[in-house]
Amino acid sequence: MKNNKQLKTIYTCFPEGKHKVLTMSYDDGKSFDRQLIDIFNKYGIKGTFHLNSGLTGIDDSRIQPAEFKKLYAGHEVSCHTSTHPTIERCPLSQVVQQVIEDRKALEAAVGYPVRGMSYPNGSYSQDIIDMLPACGIEYCRIVGNTDDFSFPDNFLEWTSTCHHGHNLMENARRFADLHKTQYLYMMYVWGHSYEFDRDNNWDKIEEFCKFIGHRDDIWYATNIEIVDYMNAAKNLKYTASGDMVYNPSAISVWISCDGNHHEIQAGETKRL
Repeated sequence: MKNNKQLKTIYTCFPEGKHKVLTMSYDDGKSFDRQLIDIFNKYGIKGTFHLNSGLTGIDDSRIQPAEFKKLYAGHEVSCHTSTHPTIERCPLSQVVQQVIEDRKALEAAVGYPVRGMSYPNGSYSQDIIDMLPACGIEYCRIVGNTDDFSFPDNFLEWTSTCHHGHNLMENARRFADLHKTQYLYMMYVWGHSYEFDRDNNWDKIEEFCKFIGHRDDIWYATNIEIVDYMNAAKNLKYTASGDMVYNPSAISVWISCDGNHHEIQAGETKRL
């Protein structure tokens, strides 16, 4: 007998069936993070903050560890190496120590595993990329702008959509206008909070957040939340006929099946 049953069209979605995600990434942990976080919180934006724990005791312009947990609550604290060297020039054994010591200090301050990083001075090499998983690092942002909304082939070589000083509102408007739900889109903005004070343009990030925040079709996430979610989505287990799916992960994953959205909860087997 012929099997005339039509194949299902199944897509990975973001939480609540959304197809767009926005994430922000800011380096160095200077005191201006306080003002930036106030703006993010006002408009429902989530950020990842890459900190140098080894510089906090010698630089009064940096947020101190006692403040990390409260200030960055609802956002993510991430590695930036302990003392911010140009790591491509360093012995690999020293790079390992820079990462591990930064992680240990940050984790002691915030009370959770720190699993991400951005390369200090944008410096890295293939040897460093290969070494980072053994140091517990699952993603790392490089310097640069893609001006697009795609996902990286390797989260350890993650390029942003743009620095906040590069085509910010142009990219935001294009991102807001994306409507083809058969694709997943990510807008990723990076920078340093002190740049807004230096350039006297806090209005730039306020305008951006007001424009792009609190939208029903955008998921607002930290860097590690995106990595965790995409890994969980890849780990869904489907039957050969596509009529059931099992989620072995600890977080819910959303999918679209023939245009209908489904939440697959942690540990759940669901019939589609």
